[in-house]
Amino acid sequence: MSIAFLGLIMIVVGFATIAAVIRRYRRCPSDKILVVYGKTGGGSAKCIHGGGKFVWPIIQDYAYLNLTPISIDANLTNALSRQNIRVDVPCRFTVGISTEPDSMNNAAERLLGLSSSEIQELARDILFGQLRLVIATMSIEEINSDRDKFLENISKNVEVELKKIGLRLINVNVTDIKDESGYIEALGKEAAAKAINEAKVSVAEQDKYGEIGKAEAVRDTRIKTSEANAIAVKGENNAQIDIANSNAHRREKEAEANRLAIAAEKVQQAKALQEAYAAEKEAELARAERERSTQQANIIVPEEIEKQRRIIEAEAEAEKARVKAKGEADAIYAKMEAEAKGLYEILTKQAAGYDKMVQAAGGDANKAYMLLLLEKLPELVKTQVEAVKGVNIDHVTVWDSGNNADGKGSTANFVSGLMKSVPPLSDLFDLAGMNLPEYLGKKAEVQDVTPVDGD
Repeated sequence: MSIAFLGLIMIVVGFATIAAVIRRYRRCPSDKILVVYGKTGGGSAKCIHGGGKFVWPIIQDYAYLNLTPISIDANLTNALSRQNIRVDVPCRFTVGISTEPDSMNNAAERLLGLSSSEIQELARDILFGQLRLVIATMSIEEINSDRDKFLENISKNVEVELKKIGLRLINVNVTDIKDESGYIEALGKEAAAKAINEAKVSVAEQDKYGEIGKAEAVRDTRIKTSEANAIAVKGENNAQIDIANSNAHRREKEAEANRLAIAAEKVQQAKALQEAYAAEKEAELARAERERSTQQANIIVPEEIEKQRRIIEAEAEAEKARVKAKGEADAIYAKMEAEAKGLYEILTKQAAGYDKMVQAAGGDANKAYMLLLLEKLPELVKTQVEAVKGVNIDHVTVWDSGNNADGKGSTANFVSGLMKSVPPLSDLFDLAGMNLPEYLGKKAEVQDVTPVDGD
């Protein structure tokens, strides 16, 4: 029980450790900079923009720097220009924490923990100082007229100083520039008067050019009109000549066209006749081909079909005969095979029976033969009796003289001869290739009598 409890505690501790480790992994949003400080292995802090980092407990901690832009109003007054003229320069700067590695480290060292308003005040002091420095190096004319150069100088000076605290300049906007002596206003009035005078001169010049242009236009109009009339008359004459030539050329072309048309018509008529004859020839050939095809379809094709039908019928009959003959042969073979198997079984059983009979007779084949003969003897006797069974003795008439050497009567001789006509057992055994056992009788031995010469 205690082991299980300890195991459960270890599991809980393991899960708690994993959860604590997971909670110590910090991800950095895109609008912030993750600053890990403490024991970082080099430097006072490690800055990360994007991604994430594991923050070790106890020895490390973290904080975020906001990358949201900060808008700062820097309304500079009584700034001394290069001409020792004091000017008021209202400006609006937009700054933000830089994401460059060096600048992020500077921001982590100098801005971490400061609020947005505190960062704004710190940046405003730097902007005022650098703005006064830029104005001191430029004249009123440069500041007022060459705004691009003025903004470029501001950006150069301000960027360097802002980078020291981890900021960068995003935008600068300069509004109306004023001075206490009215120099800029006077420059404006002078520029306005100069522009007005230049405009008046330009108007007079344009009026002069207008009158001259108008007179030249009238002159050119009259000259151009006369030239146009002369050209028009000449053009009309040339046009009439061209019309006459064109009519003559037209009539010539019409005649040529008529001639070519007539010739072409004749040629086309000849070609039409030639094509008609060729078409008639093709039609006749097609008709002959059609007749030939018709005859072939009406005579040859049915004959071919009939020939194929007869061939198919003959092949079907031959196949039918082959199948029937094969079936009959298979039936005969199966019957003969069954009969052979039956006969084989009968002979096998008979051989087994004879073998057991010999074994029962003590291995003496003659005794076994005698036992088998005794078994078949009733059937043999029955066969002999059946041979004379149907003879009716009462209705037999024997014509005999009665003079018999053995003294027997005619009826006795008839019966004796009848019994002799039945094959005796010895003859049956002889025909079977066997010898009659001695207990059933012996055949009389016939002695060989050798004839003597002279008998």
